Amino acid sequence: MRRTRILTAVLALAAGLLAGAPPALGAGSTKDVSVTADTYTWKNARIDGGGFVPGIVFNRKERNLAYARTDIGGAYRWQQASKTWTPLLDSVGWDDWGHTGVVSLASDSVDPDKVYAAVGTYTNGWDPGNGAVMRSADRGASWQKADLPFKLGGNMPGRGMGERLAVDPNRNSVLYLGAPSGKGLWRSTDSGVSWSQVANFPNVGTYVQDPSDTSGYASDNQGIVWVTFDESTGTAGSATRTIYVGVADQDNAVYRSTDAGATWSRLAGQPTGYLAHKGVLDAANGYLYLAYSDKGGPYDGGKGRLWRYATATGTWTDISPVAEADTYYGFSGLTVDRQRPGTVMATAYSSWWPDTQIFRSTDSGGAWTKAWDYTSYPDRANRYTLDVSSSPWLTWGANPSPPEQTPKLGWMTEALEIDPFDSDRMMYGTGATIYGTEELTKWDSGSRFTIRPMVQGLEETAVNDLASPPSGAPLLSALGDIGGFRHTDLAKVPSMMFTQPNFTTTTSLDFAETNPGTVVRVGDLDSGPHIAFSTDNGANWFAGTDPSGVSGGGTVAAAADGSRFVWSPAGAGVQYTTGFGTSWQASSGIPAGAVVESDRVDPKVFYGFKSGKFYVSSDGGATFTASAASGLPGGDSVRFKALPGAKGDVWLAGGATDGAYGLWHSTDAGATFTELSGVEQADTIGFGKAAPGASYQTLYTSAKIGGVRGIFRSTDKGATWSRINDDAHQWGWTGAAITGDPRVYGRVYVSTNGRGVVYGDIPDAGGGTDPTPTPTGACTVTYTVTNQWAGGFQAEVRLTNTGSSAWSGWSLGWSFADGQRITQLWNAEYTQSGSAVTARNVGWNGGVAAGSSVSFGFTGTWSGANTRPPSFQLGEQSCTIV
Repeated sequence: MRRTRILTAVLALAAGLLAGAPPALGAGSTKDVSVTADTYTWKNARIDGGGFVPGIVFNRKERNLAYARTDIGGAYRWQQASKTWTPLLDSVGWDDWGHTGVVSLASDSVDPDKVYAAVGTYTNGWDPGNGAVMRSADRGASWQKADLPFKLGGNMPGRGMGERLAVDPNRNSVLYLGAPSGKGLWRSTDSGVSWSQVANFPNVGTYVQDPSDTSGYASDNQGIVWVTFDESTGTAGSATRTIYVGVADQDNAVYRSTDAGATWSRLAGQPTGYLAHKGVLDAANGYLYLAYSDKGGPYDGGKGRLWRYATATGTWTDISPVAEADTYYGFSGLTVDRQRPGTVMATAYSSWWPDTQIFRSTDSGGAWTKAWDYTSYPDRANRYTLDVSSSPWLTWGANPSPPEQTPKLGWMTEALEIDPFDSDRMMYGTGATIYGTEELTKWDSGSRFTIRPMVQGLEETAVNDLASPPSGAPLLSALGDIGGFRHTDLAKVPSMMFTQPNFTTTTSLDFAETNPGTVVRVGDLDSGPHIAFSTDNGANWFAGTDPSGVSGGGTVAAAADGSRFVWSPAGAGVQYTTGFGTSWQASSGIPAGAVVESDRVDPKVFYGFKSGKFYVSSDGGATFTASAASGLPGGDSVRFKALPGAKGDVWLAGGATDGAYGLWHSTDAGATFTELSGVEQADTIGFGKAAPGASYQTLYTSAKIGGVRGIFRSTDKGATWSRINDDAHQWGWTGAAITGDPRVYGRVYVSTNGRGVVYGDIPDAGGGTDPTPTPTGACTVTYTVTNQWAGGFQAEVRLTNTGSSAWSGWSLGWSFADGQRITQLWNAEYTQSGSAVTARNVGWNGGVAAGSSVSFGFTGTWSGANTRPPSFQLGEQSCTIV
């Protein structure tokens, strides 16, 4: 599921965006621009998950302190009160975009405030920078960085093995890091400030996934893959004496030191022919458990074993739950119950069909039970109930035949952890989410336990394209791996990704500007069509027909009125059609691989760009003519858009630092372009609602202006710019797409490569509206606690306009009777002072017609009692509680 995301960022970067000299400014530049800063609030359009979570780490000293690492989307910390995840690496900037890939994470069990992350996305040339170890003394709220002299691979083969980074549980100033690429084992003795190679460690690893891969991706040595301390061999303040290290070497997988790292030796008697994905030590029983696979994962693995090593006697025992001949998968996920020594669990991470498998033993691996088993093939009996109502898209809209089920228990299940303080709580990562349960011990009694997504707040999608139509859903997205979504409410998880067909990756989408119900998307699919159409604003889809030779999505453009389409697919030249793609004809005058867009006024006008040349068609895409415009970027790292409502008004962004790189504007359909000076680099361009009093739409770009990389807004056609993000909100690489909202001034949607769709609003304006007026007329409120747990709860508030006049804004106040505190609120802005709460509309839900309702939800904390507020006030008037 994740291979499609490897090149999301690197294709553009390979053109040299981060190398070379500053771009030269072309002729015809405008005057220098002035730059200011503006304050924005930033949130995610909720998808909840969407990508591979290869690591989950619980702190061994403090209850409810847990972290998750992702391969391209940063690291997260668990918030127990709201049962959500908080992102920790949004401060990673453009130049260090690779540091959003987290290859390992370690939480300090001596000082729980300290956490470490080993970061870097690729070990080959796709990531231009070296890796680093990030260290935090405030649980990831802020970071310091130690640069390494080699690369790390958070999105490389073998990334589910680990953890490669470990803190000595007795002397926490000592850390170890296993490196890939033959760089060996590294150690820090000053809490991660500096690092040096452990020169006498005897094996740097030998295993590579595919030696013939010339890109360096699959041919890299996977190196040192985990470090585990035996905490029983040390005392507080003294270095732990016994350390186990896993190496990517099928014949020499485990090494040990018994003198605090002074000397090392291969662990005698160990099994061979496999890679040890995990090594987990149960110090209470003196057992080191090892999960083995014949491959490095996370996709591959055809054979596997589980072994137990007795640390006192050196005895090895094969504790595999099935015979080797019956495995068609490797083992990787591995955990022990710290509250119940002898309980161990493991996953068959590479069992793709019919499902993953989870194994559990309560006698140190002597006997095992399975999460599911066959009754009479193909029928299955599950020990669990899988409830994905909070993330319904996890069914993929599938209807498989037994023994497959939907939703699946998982795939790529390399992260598996039992809470060290709670035997009932388990979490495990998949290729798309984090699943978990809070009633795990029901497994042993034979009762069914419920598994649910435990992923809210963790957003891990790679975004390829974005659209915000003038009517219908406010946001349509094109995503890697899970296709894309139609968001009718940014604060709610959509019920399903785009289906019929379900692209593995959507590469481009567009809507008809004057007929926004008509939408087109293109993408990648192993077999089947690569284009789909919708006539109801993306709610439902039907497949088009591919022209001959199409191998991938490419880019697509819809005519302004939806009467025709132009498609530039991978594997074939540019094509055009009238209607919905039942037949295609080759466009002439434009090269294959060109990026295509449409004029947003004239349905016959389409545009293209390829290798420094701009192309224009005035006959619906049948023929294109190269513009005489010069000075445009020479490469293909370019994105351009035509302005809605103005024929021939085109903005173009892109380039590379070894040539032209910036932002250009044309008002004559691309016949000529003017470069905006002061915009040193620009990679995206988008439009949103004009500012109050302005006649021209607002511009948004991911760019470097005034010497600063960021997200910028202009309300005066690029004469002046405001940086609207800040150093804490950078999200690595944001160069794929950007768009403003045509209905809400100030709102902008930003693509990221691993942190999902981020959107920003002007906070003082409630999402871009005027100050909230006081509504008049009667009102009712329904207050419902939708979920409650020890110390926390979730509630929904529905406010109904029962008067005769529409509201253009609203403000609802109440006081909690039992000291409840809101921890997170969605679909509204809020303030709380003591027990008093005021919730106000955001920009898109301020208008409430007579007889209509608006809803918002929140999570909160409680103690003692959690009764309903006794009254609600809409401005100065009381609402009836129903």
